[in-house]
Amino acid sequence: MASNYATTADQINTGALMLGAGLALTSMILVPALAMRFGLSASLTGALRIAIMKASNRAATVKAITNSQQHLLR
Repeated sequence: MASNYATTADQINTGALMLGAGLALTSMILVPALAMRFGLSASLTGALRIAIMKASNRAATVKAITNSQQHLLR
């Protein structure tokens, strides 16, 4: 049972998840607030939100490089 937890922990890329969550939070809260503050149009605000959400998705789906792949890169 403990080895199953260790294997799962190795598969989770915590940094990528944190980056993805941060970008998602930014696109939902900060971008609209800053856009309103600076007087940006709704279409530009929407485009910024979409771009940040796509970056969030890419960041969260990055696979961690395994040891064998790191060995090949050297």
